[in-house]
Amino acid sequence: MQLGQRVRPFSGTSAARRPARAGSVAVRAAAATRDPKQRIVITGIGICSVHGNDPDAFYSKLLDGVSGVGPIDRFDASEFPTRFAAQIKNFDDEEMIDKKNARRYDDCLKYTMVSGKKALVMAGLEKERCSGGYSQVDPTRVGVLVGTGMGGLTVFQDGVSNLVQKSYKKISPFFIPYAITNMGGALLAIDQGFMGPNYSISTACATANYAFVAAANHIRNGDADVMIAGGSEAPIIPVGLGGFVACRALSTRNEEPVKASRPWDCDRDGFVMGEGAGVLVMESLEHATKRGAKIYGEYLGGAVTCDAHHMTDPRSDGLGVSTCIELALKDARIGREQVNYINAHATSTLVGDIAEVKAIKKVFTDTKHLKINGTKSMIGHCLGAAAGVEAIATLKAIETGWVHPTLNQHNLIEEVAGIDTVPNEKKQHHITAAISNSFGFGGHNSVVVFAPFRE
Repeated sequence: MQLGQRVRPFSGTSAARRPARAGSVAVRAAAATRDPKQRIVITGIGICSVHGNDPDAFYSKLLDGVSGVGPIDRFDASEFPTRFAAQIKNFDDEEMIDKKNARRYDDCLKYTMVSGKKALVMAGLEKERCSGGYSQVDPTRVGVLVGTGMGGLTVFQDGVSNLVQKSYKKISPFFIPYAITNMGGALLAIDQGFMGPNYSISTACATANYAFVAAANHIRNGDADVMIAGGSEAPIIPVGLGGFVACRALSTRNEEPVKASRPWDCDRDGFVMGEGAGVLVMESLEHATKRGAKIYGEYLGGAVTCDAHHMTDPRSDGLGVSTCIELALKDARIGREQVNYINAHATSTLVGDIAEVKAIKKVFTDTKHLKINGTKSMIGHCLGAAAGVEAIATLKAIETGWVHPTLNQHNLIEEVAGIDTVPNEKKQHHITAAISNSFGFGGHNSVVVFAPFRE
């Protein structure tokens, strides 16, 4: 099937068409209690990642356990204690950005534009070039919420360097516009003519999930029919690497970078930087059905909370996270027993991994039915884009019926005893409902709930 082909909604691959289990029936019943205007479905997916810009190829590499982590070659990192990352190399904008802007844009903006446009193509909502308009949507009712944790960091770094080393006269006129966090979503809206809700959310590594929750609320409140939502980040530059080194947050396993990101492993020593963008087209079921859109999954609900504890460390008791999970399930109108897959935040940090597991155990007192994996073990921590990229991994798991492995699972901490972390090899798994966790500096917690779409 070609991307963007408009067909009648269906439940996806054979994995989603298997005979419904008890959990699936309960999830479907919960979804059916909402008015079609209130149900939120996913009709487009766009990604820029260390594994490329195609969602299928991206997930295929995850299933195969392919790590994108390697030595940094974008700049000389030889003097840094950490000299590796999950860096996007030879980025292809697929001619979705004109040549002039491709030279000017910060990579964060490029990732936003390409992932956003690819999601629209998949949704069959790309701008009709012949007329410059739309036949399937009212552009005044289409919004864009693509956030970022740090914005145009390269543009900012270059502007400050020019000021310090040369003169204010050498600062680019694009310095401020391309550095601020709202510009990616604004440029996508300008390019496509979307006039609905449009603003920036910046909650560090939880950014994209916050955008999904806000986007869904805009649709449910009647502010929009369609929202393009997600996150983008391009931090692998000297100032970005240096900043996280100063926080003492990064792994220093320079001799074995592929083995550096190891969630829940006793030998973990910090996270690995990543980059990219993950964007979803979120749409009311009523609107998607009217235009015959293909549906890739359903957003059931989500929630956000704050630890109110520390700038960088999570609460050791996991209370902020466990509360967030419970609120997300309440918003989704499902019980905890109906969730059987968790795409964990799992950054491979000493404190964070344990706090998340404690929170999960508070909510899911019986974890035997759960599979919990860590996408960051292969693509690093994409910061403001992390929840966007991991939402796509979650949706692909639902679609394919396969969950990707968590790499480098060799000496697991006792806290995950009895939990299936999908160690080192993919596993087949019929998903009834899934949650995707993302947490950010400042104590920002976010959880979203996805499920297979069934009418």
